[in-house]
Amino acid sequence: MKKLLLSTLLVGVATLANAQKSEVNESQKSWNLYVTMISSQGYAKSMDALNKGLAHTDLAIANEKSKVMPEAWSYRALLSSEISRLDTVDVNNALSKQKIAEEAIGKAKTLDTKGSEKDNIATAEINLINAKRNRGVRAYNNKDYAGAMTIFKELLAANPKDTAMYINVGVTANLTGKYQEAVDNFKKVVSLNVPESKDFYIQIINLQTDKLKDTTAALATIQEALAKFPNEANFIGAETDLYIAKGDIVKSQESLAKLIAKDPSKEVYHYLMGDTYYKQALAVQETRNKLDAKKTKEYDALSAKIVALIDQSIPFYKKALDINPKYVPALETLKQIYAFKNDTANWEAIKKRLDAIPAN
Repeated sequence: MKKLLLSTLLVGVATLANAQKSEVNESQKSWNLYVTMISSQGYAKSMDALNKGLAHTDLAIANEKSKVMPEAWSYRALLSSEISRLDTVDVNNALSKQKIAEEAIGKAKTLDTKGSEKDNIATAEINLINAKRNRGVRAYNNKDYAGAMTIFKELLAANPKDTAMYINVGVTANLTGKYQEAVDNFKKVVSLNVPESKDFYIQIINLQTDKLKDTTAALATIQEALAKFPNEANFIGAETDLYIAKGDIVKSQESLAKLIAKDPSKEVYHYLMGDTYYKQALAVQETRNKLDAKKTKEYDALSAKIVALIDQSIPFYKKALDINPKYVPALETLKQIYAFKNDTANWEAIKKRLDAIPAN
């Protein structure tokens, strides 16, 4: 009787273990079926197939025998991570499945000593990355910039070499008023030498000057940018503007004079030299406009200063046009100047030249 009972018990255990092994097999079948039919079945059917497969893994990991099988966890990771990625309707469900997937990935890695499940584990990890990225994009599109930034920062922490995430964090930080954080992330993008580095330098400089009001930091960024792109007009112009804003006209003109001496054929250098005078004139004009109307003497003195500065700028703009007759910035500025001076003949001549240039 003891032997018979023992054999009965052994059969019973084997049957239970096989039953639980079948749950793993069923979860695998569910996954394979989903992958096979993914292009032809709709959202509802896809979710149904994935949830049924995940339910099989619930039973598999509840059993002492099958819960130590790495494939039980790898398919659990696959199924739950795909639900997290696919579910764009129920955010809470997507997040709960993300947690299940994260746990399953950890368990699978621990149990998979032979590496037989490494591909499934890798796919599940990619699913989670895509799930998080998609949620971040949806949050951004819904103008939930703070929520999007939280997700993007989470992804960045997991992969500090992800250039796109530095950009995403920078963009959302800017939109939420966290300007220094935006600058820090855009600086990281620049340090990775992306092809769009010039554009990110410009964004950094604009944030430092317009939002952070930190002209010292902006000037340092400009000089860093000029070291990499010495002939870039945007950076030369920004440097000129900053020196003018700081009242250091001499420094600005010295810098431009060196550039002109190095390459006098660059129309932009002459144009920017003209700007060092013209923008001073505009600043004086603002001061004059604030004067009490009764202060005619002071008004006339400022008016004379404006005219003198404008007259100093004109030869540089003309020089730029001698080099490039279709250089629009110089033409536009001269048009403004001749309008200010009531010089109708020159204004019409410049307008005619501008009108002849095809629109881009």
